[in-house]
Amino acid sequence: MRIAIGLEYAGAAFTGWQSQPEGRGVQDALERALAAVADQPVRAIAAGRTDAGVHAAMQIAHFDVGASRPESAWVRGVNAHLPSEIAVLWACATAPDFHARNAARARSYTYLLANRPVRPALLAGRVGWYHHPLDVEAMTQAAGALVGTHDFSAFRAAECQAKSPIKTMTDVTIAADHDLLRFDFRADAFLQHMIRNIVGSLVYVGAGKQRAAWVAELLVARDRTRAAPTFAADGLYFTGADYDARWALPSTSRRIALPHG
Repeated sequence: MRIAIGLEYAGAAFTGWQSQPEGRGVQDALERALAAVADQPVRAIAAGRTDAGVHAAMQIAHFDVGASRPESAWVRGVNAHLPSEIAVLWACATAPDFHARNAARARSYTYLLANRPVRPALLAGRVGWYHHPLDVEAMTQAAGALVGTHDFSAFRAAECQAKSPIKTMTDVTIAADHDLLRFDFRADAFLQHMIRNIVGSLVYVGAGKQRAAWVAELLVARDRTRAAPTFAADGLYFTGADYDARWALPSTSRRIALPHG
């Protein structure tokens, strides 16, 4: 039987989604909990492989299991075996050809940024931080260049293993709520560190270090060394994936509210 699940996690305690030899990946913790309920080894595959320190408001995964369990066991039972930083939100049986990663038509991320002189304490590890005032209008103008199908090599990590740097960004929005900024991104797929590198470059524009047109120039140049440094992982959240309605899944996306602290 193939089971699909939606889960959330706070990424600061983990080395990212991917299983690691030392067992500190989100995948490792989830598979241990699933195996405890299934009484057999279980391998989970996720829609997006988040990096170390990156959070998920709605990560989608699937696994195959021979054991028959009620769907509630894959939620409450699995949660009983998970560390406090991970929680399964829902579970349902799905078609044997459903694939959390390959069937996803789009993926979404949100970056939360505290824009104030003093670093956050209550929100430490949950938001990024920049100390000088940022021009949201200039950043929004710059972000417009990112929408569409582009070669995103300028925002790609050197160790990225994606077969192609060409991705289609369908939506980029930036909103401000007092001293907190919210960056929302939606694309067919993302490169390693792509969002954090983009946020870093948009912050350069917002801080007046570069013109709004600079982001478009970076896309054309396709040179990572010309873009801004990679921004902190703290404020990055995987917020869901889009699937065809034929899979009949529960909600596979979840909007992050701007926290205050």
